[in-house]
Formats: sequence, C-alpha cells, structure tokens
Amino acid sequence: MFKRCEKVGEAIHKEISTLLINGVKDPRVGLVNITGVKVTDDLHLATLYYSVIGTDVSRKDAEAGLNSAKGFLRREIGKILRMRLVPDLLFRYDESIDYGSKIESILRQIHETDETDAEKDT
Repeated sequence: MFKRCEKVGEAIHKEISTLLINGVKDPRVGLVNITGVKVTDDLHLATLYYSVIGTDVSRKDAEAGLNSAKGFLRREIGKILRMRLVPDLLFRYDESIDYGSKIESILRQIHETDETDAEKDT
C-alpha cells in the first residue's frame, strides 16, 4: 500500500521534471535531472533531489536557478495537481551519483592492479 505522501511525491516528480524541460526558461536549469522526491507525511514539505551534468560551478548555478524558479514551480504544481495545500519545495543536490562514481573508480583501480599483479606472476 502506498501512503498518500508517496503518491504526491511521484506526481510532483513527474510534473517538476516536465516543467523543467518545458516551462522554466532559466538556462541554469537546462541540464538538471530530478532524481527523487520525498514528501513529509503532513504534505508540508517536498524535498527534491537533483543531479547536474558538469562542474561544481554548474551545480551551484543550477541550485540558484532552481531556487529562483521555486515560486513558479510551486504555483504550477498547485494548478496541475489541484492541491489545496501545495508543499514547500526544498532542492538538495543528490550526492549518491558522485558517491557511486567514486566507488566505481576505486573498483576500477583495484581491478587494474589485480591485472597488473597477474601479469607479473606469469
């Protein structure tokens, strides 16, 4: 069984992703991808996790762009989902992608050193 907050989170995820592509004209949010949404049980706060392709500068620019578009996004979500109470939007950078990349590079290094050691043994 899904909780209502999970259903609202999924709907917000879908609509915000669409709005970022079609509705927001700020170039800073062009390469933003919403990776997840968590809504509190009382539906007062929605935390949106995002990732950005690029450097730390583009990440900070994207965060500024998302925060400046927050009012527009919240208003549009209220219209689309016809909610009486629209959650406040809080944008957080999704660090799990960076963490996964770091682990992958460590595993790649381990694999390369194992291959090098195996070549030395033969």
